[in-house]
Amino acid sequence: MATLHVRNVPEKLYKRIQKLAEEENRSVTAEVIQLLSQGLQARESRRGAAGVIERIRQRARKVELPRGWRDSAELIREDRSR
Repeated sequence: MATLHVRNVPEKLYKRIQKLAEEENRSVTAEVIQLLSQGLQARESRRGAAGVIERIRQRARKVELPRGWRDSAELIREDRSR
């Protein structure tokens, strides 16, 4: 396994990590590994979601309304302005 040394950790942050570790019956090292893992998963999940949203937007731009149909956003705006 690789070793990671982190310097200049703010005291308040370290105390918070220490408290979390105690609550979970883990060492500070194990808690930091858990927090890093969760943070990476969350970031990857957001990136994945952003990609899905962009693909949906691309598809939506390609959709053409059938003849005679109006854009629903336009209809909602009209309704709200009444």
